[in-house]
Amino acid sequence: MDRISEIWFRVQRCLIYVDEQLSELTRQHKRIISVLEVVRIEDFVEPAWWQWVGRKRKDRKALARAFVAKACLNLPTTEALIDRLKADKNLREICGWPRGGAIPSKSTFSRAFAKFASTSLGDAAHEARVQEYLGDDVVWHVNRDSTEIDGREKPAAKPKKEPQPKRKRGRPRKGDERPKAESTRIERQLSQSYTEAIAQLPTVCDVGTKIDSKGSKRHWVGYKLHVDIGDTGVPLSAVTTSASVHDSQVAIPLAKMTFERVESLYDLMDSAYDAKLIRGFSKKLGHVPIIDSNGRGGKAMLMEPDRDRRYNNRTTVERFNSRLKDDCGGRMVRVRGKPKVHLHLMFGVLVILAEALLGLAG
Repeated sequence: MDRISEIWFRVQRCLIYVDEQLSELTRQHKRIISVLEVVRIEDFVEPAWWQWVGRKRKDRKALARAFVAKACLNLPTTEALIDRLKADKNLREICGWPRGGAIPSKSTFSRAFAKFASTSLGDAAHEARVQEYLGDDVVWHVNRDSTEIDGREKPAAKPKKEPQPKRKRGRPRKGDERPKAESTRIERQLSQSYTEAIAQLPTVCDVGTKIDSKGSKRHWVGYKLHVDIGDTGVPLSAVTTSASVHDSQVAIPLAKMTFERVESLYDLMDSAYDAKLIRGFSKKLGHVPIIDSNGRGGKAMLMEPDRDRRYNNRTTVERFNSRLKDDCGGRMVRVRGKPKVHLHLMFGVLVILAEALLGLAG
């Protein structure tokens, strides 16, 4: 908690300094300054002078800060961000362009975004800040869930399944052995690192299906964001996959990722994660799995009263999903391809992370 308390003092000093340098700071400006000071995205950007030949690049540190500000302001497009920068001199200064400095063109923003996506800028900043501020603390409840992300692409065609050889009926002859069944993805994930397991998950744009709280099926074209959220709404881990990937296929990689970042006690999951291997792996990590029962056509088992009360903490992940979509650009994905879509979402995740930590510190 000492590191978390340091956040507020550093942010306060930054606000006092900026307030002396700039005039007419609005509440929105102060919010962006606070988020940028916590995230410090520029620490993970290659400096502009690190270049041997060719035309000098624009300062990508300022570009990265501008993308975080875009998520903070919930701006729909890069054009809207550029227009806001041109009209708002304080925002230009906050992002890192001097007064009267030329704002980069849309194509420059686009090239920088592509570079940030290829180098996993959002993941690097997110992992570093979670470990920096929460690595020495204990998170009581880890809330695991996913949310649909609408894309602006055509869904990829489903690969055709190879026909399986038909097996002869009856018992095998003496001396013959039946071929062993291929291990499932979840079984393979038990022995893989989380990076290996995530690399094998589908990431193309496709069609997803989800049953809502009223029992109706909802279809969407795009992706799915899988997250682990702490008690106070702090996002601990995030993975983007194809929309068709079932939640259970990402549970173990997410658990391993979060386990390397923070210490936690309880894993809270809905009925989509109700699987023996997932429960067993949670216990192997020393956690207590609290998973809503999936009746699978039968009668679902009721939770014990104390676990049911802890399960109510899952509202934090629901609030995170709503916040990401309504306030941080989750409903306005204009880029294509998993790396860029994931980066766009991670800028929103970083904003929510910063404000959740500021809430703890305050």
